[in-house]
Amino acid sequence: MRTRVKICGFTRVEDALAAARLGVDAIGLVFYSQSPRNVSIAKAAAITRALPAFVSVVGLFVDAEPDWVRDVLAEVNIDCLQFHGDESPEECRLYAKPYIKAIRMQPGVDLDDIQAQYADAAGLLLDAYHPGVQGGTGSGFDWELITGKLSLPLILAGGLSPENAALAVQQVRPYALDVSSGVEAGKGVKDAEKMAAFIRKINQTT
Repeated sequence: MRTRVKICGFTRVEDALAAARLGVDAIGLVFYSQSPRNVSIAKAAAITRALPAFVSVVGLFVDAEPDWVRDVLAEVNIDCLQFHGDESPEECRLYAKPYIKAIRMQPGVDLDDIQAQYADAAGLLLDAYHPGVQGGTGSGFDWELITGKLSLPLILAGGLSPENAALAVQQVRPYALDVSSGVEAGKGVKDAEKMAAFIRKINQTT
């Protein structure tokens, strides 16, 4: 099975278009004011309007107020929601949209219990754990923490780059890889050559 690719944290139309031309499966837009990759509703709407067909748009939220999520959905064409905070299963289900639940991996995390709680999720995104930081750090985690067999699609994030993309596919066999800082020239500014190299490495491996 081909490993899908999501690139997250777009802030510029031209970067999203470059990713689409390279064959990315999904782009991620961050609606979290504390992130350096945060986008306004207006900018996000401009990015999504520019995308060609068959590129999915994922909206990332962190413990957001429901009204804020609904405001974004009213203006931005989002296909899937990604919840990166402490959202309960009930909170993730409020919007009648497919959703991904992000899990910050550390010793003691019980993936069997988590996937039972979020059984209707479109996937579990496994990211690095840092106290007080909700992803986007550029740091990875020990992939050996992924134990057991997940019934939900596994989306691997955290510290990915063109240099370790092939190894991630070979060792973890995820449904998808999710990269942000590993393909950037600066926070929120993507590097087309790095995006191309990342996608190429995955396509050569799967």
